[in-house]
Amino acid sequence: MARTLAKILIANRGEIAVRVIRACREMGIATVAVYSDADAAAPHAWLADEAVRLGPAEPAQSYLNVGRIIDAARRTGAQAIHPGYGFLAEQPGFASACRDAGIIFIGPPAEVLASLGDKAAARRLADAAGVPVVPGINEVAPDNEALHRAARRLGYPVLIKAAAGGGGKGMRMVRQPDDLVPAADSARRESRSAFGDDALIVERLLEPCRHIEVQVLADAHGNVVQLGERECSLQRRHQKVVEESPSAAVDGRLRQAMGEAAVRIAKAAGYVSAGTVEFLVDQDRRFFFLEVNTRLQVEHPVTELVTGIDLVAAQIRIAAGEALPVRQDKVLLRGHALECRIYAEDPAAGFAPSPGRVLRLVEPQLPGVRVDSGIRAGQDIPVEYDPILAKVVAWAPGRPEAVRKMIRALEEYVVLGVHTNIPFLRAVIAHPAFAAGDLSTDFLHRHFANWRRRAPTPEVCAIGAVVSEPDVAAHEAHKAAAGTPAGRRDMDPWNRLAGWRLG
Repeated sequence: MARTLAKILIANRGEIAVRVIRACREMGIATVAVYSDADAAAPHAWLADEAVRLGPAEPAQSYLNVGRIIDAARRTGAQAIHPGYGFLAEQPGFASACRDAGIIFIGPPAEVLASLGDKAAARRLADAAGVPVVPGINEVAPDNEALHRAARRLGYPVLIKAAAGGGGKGMRMVRQPDDLVPAADSARRESRSAFGDDALIVERLLEPCRHIEVQVLADAHGNVVQLGERECSLQRRHQKVVEESPSAAVDGRLRQAMGEAAVRIAKAAGYVSAGTVEFLVDQDRRFFFLEVNTRLQVEHPVTELVTGIDLVAAQIRIAAGEALPVRQDKVLLRGHALECRIYAEDPAAGFAPSPGRVLRLVEPQLPGVRVDSGIRAGQDIPVEYDPILAKVVAWAPGRPEAVRKMIRALEEYVVLGVHTNIPFLRAVIAHPAFAAGDLSTDFLHRHFANWRRRAPTPEVCAIGAVVSEPDVAAHEAHKAAAGTPAGRRDMDPWNRLAGWRLG
């Protein structure tokens, strides 16, 4: 039976927390934000109806502290928790803790998170469902000798991968036998630090290839639909940079085959909620299962724009026990959408993180352009977290128009005070090979290995010059007042218009 959710706590920060808050507002659901000391003045902490301080900036004492998050939900009367992505979103222990506390976890059941979070187990499940799997091993390698044997059988180059986690952590390319042991040792250290688990698997490195993923929605009544594919081939160190939907390389036949495979995997896993089944597609247009991401993806907006389906709202309704609102034959893809991730990092300095204060912020204002942002002028960008600031998404009836619109959007996007990857993104989107749809996972290495930033254009300099200085004193006052209802009301621009009334 479906439940009515009146209040949801968002166990995350930044742009994804803002995104969930806005979805809840449209659904008439009250929201609770949680924040660390570093995020006391962050937009998500002010936009929610309530905000609860978790603790110091260190993730272990704030956004990864299960006890404090559960306690915040209990104290505020939140009936459900949305984990966003990252942090605790794919942690079976967190989902179980929510269940034990009588709180709805907006995501897959803990048992599904555990089974699909193990890459070796996920490979076995896909194999049993009759889905082609990237050549590799379906059990974790107990030692380096087992990795050597598997690599010799598969043939070099190979990819060593952490069996747990994701996000490109614990992954190492190995092109010759002498490099395997150092790579494996490095992957184990990173995986142990990131996930508390150093188990490894090994797969054949498919190159060149495309990284294509399929969005699925599944309810607790056995219904599963797929919402088309996303092209995620533009990656740097296994981290996605630009995504789009649909893929220029996927025709109707391949789309149907991959979509059906994704649905079979979701059903075999007993999946519930929004999820993503990831594939690699080789030059012969053969696809191979890679893994399942058991959460909302960073790139979910491109699917929302081409399908018209609000994935966050769908997650919430599914968690409340509702059946899927759409059947497979009613899922239609309209137009083309591109997404660029805006990071606080310096591409000219090896993509080093660039914490600091945002002094100017000008977001693009164009028809068909959406900006999912977690920052504002005057805000300090902390060093403790992932450097993603925002996502800019462009939609148009066709891919060429969407590319041109994204170029214009990036030209209008100005963030001063911290370095960002916006100049790099402009160069990538404007590259002739990108315009031609000639994409693969080695695209950035082939075309941008020696990229250097050009001087800012006169237009960018002019925009930066005319934008007013942020009110730093007000920023500090709001930061000091973080977590108080009065402080949140002061952040609302409508409340600054004393005596204003609707005429």
